[in-house]
Amino acid sequence: MQELLWLLLPAAAASGWLAARRSQKKDDNRPCFDVSSDYFKGLNFLLNEQPDKAIEVFLRMAEVDKDTAETHLALGSLFRRRGEVDRAIRIHQNLIARPTLSDEQRALALFELGEDYMKAGWLDRAEHLFLELLELKSMVPHSLSHLIEIYQQEQDWEKAIEISHQYDSETEGNSGVVVAHYYCELAEKSLHSGDQLQFSQYIEQAFKHDKSCVRASILIANKEKRAKNYAQAIKYFGQVIDQDAEYIPKIIAPLKECYANVGQEKEMSSFLDATLQKYNGITPVLYKAEEILAEEGERQAIDFMVQQIKNKPSVRGLQWLVELSLSKSEGKAQENLVVLRDLMKTLLKNKPVYECHHCGFSGKSMHWQCPGCKQWNTIKPIKGVVAE
Repeated sequence: MQELLWLLLPAAAASGWLAARRSQKKDDNRPCFDVSSDYFKGLNFLLNEQPDKAIEVFLRMAEVDKDTAETHLALGSLFRRRGEVDRAIRIHQNLIARPTLSDEQRALALFELGEDYMKAGWLDRAEHLFLELLELKSMVPHSLSHLIEIYQQEQDWEKAIEISHQYDSETEGNSGVVVAHYYCELAEKSLHSGDQLQFSQYIEQAFKHDKSCVRASILIANKEKRAKNYAQAIKYFGQVIDQDAEYIPKIIAPLKECYANVGQEKEMSSFLDATLQKYNGITPVLYKAEEILAEEGERQAIDFMVQQIKNKPSVRGLQWLVELSLSKSEGKAQENLVVLRDLMKTLLKNKPVYECHHCGFSGKSMHWQCPGCKQWNTIKPIKGVVAE
């Protein structure tokens, strides 16, 4: 913060001097500040680690007009970053009320005030200002970006879609992947309300904007599974392995259930074999080990798991081996295995399962939009010895 204040000192002093000179020329009876003494007073406050008092001095020095607006804008931005949103709002509102500002300066003050309102959580006021900037055709891309953020927070997905299209048109960007998620949000709402036709329309739009939309595939697969349309559910679950193999842990259990309901256990076995080639995680290994255990016996299942753990060490894989060995052990050996099993459970208990590849946010629940950085499609299963 002090670095920014040091940058503001010359601007504050110069603008204050200019303001005082103009004020003195216009009206000899109007009081003006002794720029030199005020400047050094502010500097003294700054050197004595009293930044609030220093800022007040520089604000008083810099009378608001078109030549000093930048100083006030910088100070308002500083207040907002410090969390003093009320002070930032007062500065920017005061700027907007000044008739001497240029159109560009007024637009910038409107934008800064909109950011103040967003910081304060007053999304309706911020929305109004950014829409006004769009009408003025000023700071359009930035205003559109903030409007998208506002509509996401409000879960107004229709408006988020509309503004995203405007943003792409303005910037020649491509928000297709994100817009597909907006349609998936609408599809989920339709599913909960029982509107099957609208659900299908939203899913169709999701695939139109992102033909590799894993979320849309999982949504429609789960819907078909609940309706006992297992063949269709298998089709959409099966798409995930080609769309994004990182999401395979989410679909193996329901896919296995679908194959079992249509008597196609061999097809599930083939799916697991293909998955083991494409996905470097423990979940398909555990399912394959269970399959081998049921069909070929304990020895073959253990050999399979031991070989897998050699290639990619995994606590969950070792835990599976321990659980299997417990039923065959007794005495001291069994006691030791119980201690080892409990230790592994404790080790895994508090470990996050998912992590955002963009900001590093982690947790045990899957989110399509990261709660930390608000990016879409960035949270994936964590890979590693004590994870996936």
